[in-house]
Amino acid sequence: MGNSSFVAIALLMSVVVLCNGGKTSSYVRKLIQNPVDMPLDSDAFAIPPGYNAPQQVHITQGDHVGQAMIISWVTVDEPGSNEVIYWSNSSLQNFTAEGEVFTYTYYNYTSGFIHHTNITNLEFNTTYFYVVGIGNTTRQFWFTTPPEVGIDVPYTFGIIGTSTLQYKWLTAELPKIDRTETSWLIVLMHAPWYNSYYSHYMEGEPMRVVFESLFIKYKVDVVFAGHVHAYERSERVSNDKYNITNGICTPVKDISAPVYITNGDGGNQEGLSINMTQPQPSYSAYREASFGHGTLEIKNRTHAHYSWNRNQDGYAVEADKLWLFNRYWNPLDDSTTHIP
Repeated sequence: MGNSSFVAIALLMSVVVLCNGGKTSSYVRKLIQNPVDMPLDSDAFAIPPGYNAPQQVHITQGDHVGQAMIISWVTVDEPGSNEVIYWSNSSLQNFTAEGEVFTYTYYNYTSGFIHHTNITNLEFNTTYFYVVGIGNTTRQFWFTTPPEVGIDVPYTFGIIGTSTLQYKWLTAELPKIDRTETSWLIVLMHAPWYNSYYSHYMEGEPMRVVFESLFIKYKVDVVFAGHVHAYERSERVSNDKYNITNGICTPVKDISAPVYITNGDGGNQEGLSINMTQPQPSYSAYREASFGHGTLEIKNRTHAHYSWNRNQDGYAVEADKLWLFNRYWNPLDDSTTHIP
């Protein structure tokens, strides 16, 4: 774990409480019958032409440091080749990697032929081109490997919203993180703890009560969640003093706590979560019932920049943004509203 400049820990969890809070966006998403930015007849949704042409081609980092990449794709008619031909933009030499192919069944569904090929020994910060498929149905793509990890190496991440880990696992894993090597500690979970929408409201309380004190103790910087089909960002607050006997159940400002961001707004057929609790809770810095995406830019060990864009605009508009200060290296108050 110490080899990376940040750590993302995935959990399956979920929100909380009330008072006057930050900003509720007045933006109302318009219903568009025929969207122009991504119409249903877009090439992005088209099945590639040709017999047994590779479909659903995507990549996943294949190791912990960024020198390997897993290429995955599906063929429909037959397994075909599971080889990937690849080369760098600075070399004319082609290399070949061979992977594996499998299928699965689920009740009356049988998948296509699923391919996974891991390309290893790649150079950092280098663009590679690769080809999958055979004969007249090959397809070419490219990717760029990340820079070599380091405590002040900048990274940018795209965040699109929509594992259950045991308490013993987390209590054993968090102490292993060396913040002198792994500067940022980021948690990914499914359902948010701090959520002021009626959708899935308070669902995560049992998990929050158990895990929140660990997030504070080990200085988690930011927590990303989905589940709620909308956007919301909290201030740095905690409610870890609550128990069923003391009656203290209101989140309070806590600069040792993470910022909680709900990015469950990637788009879905169920529509948006539009009903919010009123008044806006004090922990809620910004909320908007709209689809969109977030971008997290880690600048160095002390600073990161986060922004959220609604996708309705059709152009780059930062509806919400803030600078995040690292809880280990720069634990200053980075709040954006008036929480006392």
